[in-house]
Amino acid sequence: MMEFLITYGIPAIITIVGLTTPILLAGIGELVVEKSGVLNLGVEGLMLVGAISGFGVTVMTGSPWLGVLGAAAGAAL
Repeated sequence: MMEFLITYGIPAIITIVGLTTPILLAGIGELVVEKSGVLNLGVEGLMLVGAISGFGVTVMTGSPWLGVLGAAAGAAL
């Protein structure tokens, strides 16, 4: 049983945590905004626009750091 858990369980948990972190961070940010009394319905859209613009800037420039700035700028617009 322990061998099965080490072989399949721990890598699966690491993958799940890695894939859900961006969604959890967006959810926590939305929770803070809702507690302040502001309604924001576009969290998923902002994440999508930021990801697409960051990818586009990274492909065009070849610099991942400019891609991060492009993602932030795309989501801010």
